[in-house]
Amino acid sequence: MKVLQFTLPVPGEKNIIVQKDVLPFFYQHLHRHDEMQLTWIQKGEGTLVVDNNMYPFRSNEIYCIGANQPHVFKSDPDYFHEKSKKKVQALTVFFNPNGKLQYLFDLSELKSIRTFLQKHRSGFSIPEQYVADIGHKMNQLSEASGIEQFLLFVEILKKFAAIPDVKELATVTELSSVSEHEGIRLSNIYHFIMTNYAQPITLEDVAKQAHMTPQAFCRYFKKRTLHTFVSFLNEVRINEACKKLTDGGFDSISTIAYNCGFNSITNFNRVFKSIVGQAPSEYVESYYKNAS
Repeated sequence: MKVLQFTLPVPGEKNIIVQKDVLPFFYQHLHRHDEMQLTWIQKGEGTLVVDNNMYPFRSNEIYCIGANQPHVFKSDPDYFHEKSKKKVQALTVFFNPNGKLQYLFDLSELKSIRTFLQKHRSGFSIPEQYVADIGHKMNQLSEASGIEQFLLFVEILKKFAAIPDVKELATVTELSSVSEHEGIRLSNIYHFIMTNYAQPITLEDVAKQAHMTPQAFCRYFKKRTLHTFVSFLNEVRINEACKKLTDGGFDSISTIAYNCGFNSITNFNRVFKSIVGQAPSEYVESYYKNAS
């Protein structure tokens, strides 16, 4: 079996690297790289894991991942079905704030941008009302080159610095400084849980993925992620439930509960409220009220 890297090199020698993806699904393993990553999800749904936090993502959302910040855009299970015809599409801009661009950000004229990037170095998402404008600029940047591309890049960063309410994705955790070996191990653990969340998963099952005893795994996982195995698994399952509750096509809340790995509706309701802060029915009502 091929051992996947945890720290992935971003191809390209330019200081601003643009990547367009049209794929069956997003890269599915936890990883990091030296560059900050600005990604516009043009088409696709799934779960974004950043450090020890997770968020549902949908089409037409923009996220910025910090430099060397472990993350994965995990596509929904439907994308992995053998006969699936679904595709994901994304436009991504990579840039290294600690590389040659550091000298740019050191200029006093760009102090507001430098301050913004330092403050939000653990990643952020763009509020919905700004996505169209920034997405348009990203499209222009992807078609430009040379000095025109560079100026568009600075303009996008300037727009970021002017947004008063970007949403933080994570706080600085020990995941940011894990070794390559530990990163690969964590990636395997995350991948196993996020692939099998709908099935019964025991502590012994996941400990085997890390080649540890259950006791050693519990200590290791809590130290690195600030989660217990059960709390992480519950967050994965509830995150999936939230997506299913808001896609407009579910049969019943109990069906979603069982499809997300819960063996009783009572337990599902209790865990859902402890994580989301609302009962499932209240969450659905609130979602559609805010969306209308």
